Amino acid sequence: MVKVAVNGANGRMGRLISSLVKSEDGMELVGVLEKPDSPLIGKPFDEKLSFVSSLSEVDKKPDVVIDFTVPPATLGLLKEAEKNNVALVIGTTGFKPEEVKEIERIARNVPVVFSPNMSLGVNILFKIVGEVARVLKDKGYDIEIFEIHHRFKKDAPSGTAMRLAEVIAEAVGRNLEDVAVYGRKGFVGERKPEEIGILAARMGDVVGDHTVFFATPGERIELTHRATSRETFAKGAVVAAKWVFGRPAGLYTMFDVLGI
Repeated sequence: MVKVAVNGANGRMGRLISSLVKSEDGMELVGVLEKPDSPLIGKPFDEKLSFVSSLSEVDKKPDVVIDFTVPPATLGLLKEAEKNNVALVIGTTGFKPEEVKEIERIARNVPVVFSPNMSLGVNILFKIVGEVARVLKDKGYDIEIFEIHHRFKKDAPSGTAMRLAEVIAEAVGRNLEDVAVYGRKGFVGERKPEEIGILAARMGDVVGDHTVFFATPGERIELTHRATSRETFAKGAVVAAKWVFGRPAGLYTMFDVLGI
């Protein structure tokens, strides 16, 4: 039985993940965490659990904690997880480079699954996009990434779009910092062949759309993933939590979870 705690358990994703964990065979929801100043602390989450503010307050020590919050909350959780020897599944996005380094440091001591998108389908897209980019390298194809999310999303471009860009840059042997273009305005001149365009739109209640374009005069390839429910991310996180249980310390991705 995998004992699971959920950080940010009262958020949209937190509630959904908690519900899936409770209904999943071989898993037990043992802790629901919220930020220390939340008015929910000490109040019931369900008939068995109440909200707490730290892992040390969870009655049954969890094997894995799932986190879909914001970077400051995740960074605080990292230290707790390291102290309590608890595995982590991190779906939070918007980390700065130095914050990613902190995740990498903690992963030397506890197992961490870290992915900008827990959807199984999106991770298949990561794999396919890398393979296509390698095949089309130096063959005159322009590469653009277009993502759409709901109006409430705080970071842009999305972590998924950035991961797509990283996969592509690695596949074609480019430094992403040198070739990334984030939107265009004004007299920018002709598109440079090495550019990787990354464009973000925010509208309505779009859960998440990502399209990668490979275009050359005469034809265009479009690879698209559309999420129509947040449940796809929650299901992926639950799969990752089951997979990481009992693993040695290390930094893992959904590629590891899926075996691709």
